[in-house]
Amino acid sequence: MAKRGGGFPGGMGNMNNLMKQAQKMQRQMEAAQKEMETKEFTAKAGGGVVEVTVSGKREVTKVKIAEEVVDPDDIETLEDLVMAATNEALRQVEDASQASMSSLTGGLGGGLPF
Repeated sequence: MAKRGGGFPGGMGNMNNLMKQAQKMQRQMEAAQKEMETKEFTAKAGGGVVEVTVSGKREVTKVKIAEEVVDPDDIETLEDLVMAATNEALRQVEDASQASMSSLTGGLGGGLPF
């Protein structure tokens, strides 16, 4: 009798193993995401006159503005500083999130057969 072609290398045991690994990785990723949500990231702009704190959920939780930077005749500069600090804090969250996920996936993605 001829052997069937195709199928999964290693049989069903290997497939079950892969499923268990995938489920474990999913649990680890969920735990890492929950941990990220508890962290805070702070960035400063204008030499520290504007400070923005963002949670791991990507929500702004705090904005500090030094009194000396508030100039009613130059609101645009203050707006730029708030925007710069906010964007930097969000970049920090994104970088930390990517680093966390990369440590779990170990570079998966490039070599997957699908």
